[in-house]
Amino acid sequence: MVDVLAAPQQGKADSALRTLTGISIAHWVSHFHLLVLPMLFPFLKDRLGVGYVELGFSLTTLAVVSALTQAPTGYLVDHFGARKILLAGLTLGGFALILLGVHLSYAALIACAVLLGLANSVYHPADYAILAEHMDEARMGRAFSVHTFAGYLGGAVTPAIVAALVTVSGGTGALIASGAIAILVALLLVAMSIPEAGAHKKKPGGESAPKQAVITPALITLTALFMLLSLSVAGINNFGVVALMSGYGTSYSIANVALTAFLGCSAAGVLAGGFLADHTERHGYVAAACFAANAAIVLLIALVTLPGWALTAMMATAGFLSGVIAPSRDMLVRNAAPAGAAGRAFGIVSTGFNLGGIVSPLLFGWIMDQNAPHWVFGASVIFMLATVVLSPFTERRIKA
Repeated sequence: MVDVLAAPQQGKADSALRTLTGISIAHWVSHFHLLVLPMLFPFLKDRLGVGYVELGFSLTTLAVVSALTQAPTGYLVDHFGARKILLAGLTLGGFALILLGVHLSYAALIACAVLLGLANSVYHPADYAILAEHMDEARMGRAFSVHTFAGYLGGAVTPAIVAALVTVSGGTGALIASGAIAILVALLLVAMSIPEAGAHKKKPGGESAPKQAVITPALITLTALFMLLSLSVAGINNFGVVALMSGYGTSYSIANVALTAFLGCSAAGVLAGGFLADHTERHGYVAAACFAANAAIVLLIALVTLPGWALTAMMATAGFLSGVIAPSRDMLVRNAAPAGAAGRAFGIVSTGFNLGGIVSPLLFGWIMDQNAPHWVFGASVIFMLATVVLSPFTERRIKA
């Protein structure tokens, strides 16, 4: 009798693990694809005969398209099913890079950026809709943390993978191979039988689940929170090295080690945050506490020229704390999403990330052009403090 009762539970656990593995691999691809073009900028600049402004415009195009399509894609996820939309996004992103590799031109680069932006809009609403529906409630925070960690890992290994592909097959070969990876992952997800999710499912008796309003005060506030979270770390991620070198006399090697410590510990913090998220319901207060501590650390970095070992230690701690809040952030969205609308909810709030991605290069680039590198960290502190203020308010809104 015990074996009979245990078998369904074991089968459910195996299915959940398979689903988490497949969705995390897809998230790995999304972050990998976001960095393929930047890693190939030297090759593209030489072959296309354009400047870095023109190449940068392709990334702006990608970010704008992704921002405009995140929320609509969430509606598609809930209507047609998250699995179908995720497979379509993987395939679209893969073909975008393959086509650029086959037909290399500046017009094709911009078209590729548009398609990559559209593909990128798929991952958050589709992934989170599937996870929210098929993961064990008691381990939901850890599931979110593994998914986020996989994305961080995808970005971390992209430079090495693209460099290896360029060495073996050249720039066009690297584009084609990078696209093929997404196609192969899409086939893998089909073979793994990743389950469907979304409000398109029918209730017993053939009636569709009733539609509910998704654009609520709670989700609007969470969208603002996501934008602040993006702005809080974007300056450090993208301009931290040059700011440390020009404003603090830090050597290139030490500045890179410090940034690597920040990014690596962010990934470790995500995994730790998953356990924390599963053992608390105060997700907004977790985010506020972590960013309050982070603001103090980054303020110290902004005001004091630290020796290399101390700078690296401070950056590592700041990165860890910024990673810890990621699962709690995702739990806030899941708790605020109406039943059957996880895709739309995550699509809406993820727009905040895209808005931060559009604003941050302009803002922090302007700061560096004003010869004010200390304010790369100073502005980050301001955004962190704004996050501290907003996070508890967001939790109150959700509970209301």
